[in-house]
Amino acid sequence: MDLLHAVFVDPVAQMISAPDLLAQTVWEGFVAGVLYALIALGFVLIYKASGVFNFAQGIMMVFAALTLVGLAEKGVPAWIALGLTIAVMYGLAVGVERLVLRPLVNQPDIILLMATLGVTYFLIGFGELVFGGNPKSMITKELFLPSGAINLALFGGRVQLQKLDIAAAAIAIVMVAGLAVFFQKTRIGRALRAVADDHQAALSVGVSLDQIWVIVWFTAGVVALATGIFWGARSDVSFALQVVSLKALPVLILGGLTSVPGAIVGGLIIGVGEKLGEFYWGPLLGGGIESWLAYIIALVFLLFRPQGLFGEKIIERI
Repeated sequence: MDLLHAVFVDPVAQMISAPDLLAQTVWEGFVAGVLYALIALGFVLIYKASGVFNFAQGIMMVFAALTLVGLAEKGVPAWIALGLTIAVMYGLAVGVERLVLRPLVNQPDIILLMATLGVTYFLIGFGELVFGGNPKSMITKELFLPSGAINLALFGGRVQLQKLDIAAAAIAIVMVAGLAVFFQKTRIGRALRAVADDHQAALSVGVSLDQIWVIVWFTAGVVALATGIFWGARSDVSFALQVVSLKALPVLILGGLTSVPGAIVGGLIIGVGEKLGEFYWGPLLGGGIESWLAYIIALVFLLFRPQGLFGEKIIERI
């Protein structure tokens, strides 16, 4: 009875007695969730175009952020460095299409999966060669990202909103919404879905695989850059940052691998859920819930709805 009280009654009582702390926790979870959704979006875009999970998305985020910071360290003005980094990500997209994807058209999914692993380790090695392995600081001031905090009087207490978190959430929401509309309502979006369904059939009706893949990988690269900037601003920019991309896995399981709205909803569920779990239930388990709760939620979804909330349920007839 004491255990049930501690698990189900005490946390709810804390939420009711201190609504300002609840609001603070939900806000922090919301910001993390939006950034998780932005990471997951990169995975969704490439999966929709190639039908394979892109293991390189996490290192693309790190590589983009390191390129930006590395150029700034060489004395390149911040906004020129940002433009050059975008150009580098376009070059990466062209290189992946020409050297990796084009020779593997119509190959089994496992071949493409292994190819993305190869891209991952190439970028790790190349990135360490060029930028070194030491953590770097994100150029937040040079990019005119805000600092400081806003204190709101709310629910009889105070809720602190970091200005950087507000900017990150706003930019991420705009990017996610814009990309969702672009890929759902435009001709390129329809072509992307055709490529994901069947490479050979898409080719037969005039869809250019090389153009679609370059567009999608470049878009995923820009998303990775934006994600790297904001996660790098919250911590240091280093190769350890790619661990954050692993949180995209439960997000994708919840939302569905083929759904842009699913990435958004899944990110918010994971972000808010892990913050609430850490703050209200963490003390019962000695803390650390935030590092594994997302995977437990994903496991439950796999058992009862493996295609995710918005994923397509595929039935193959034999």
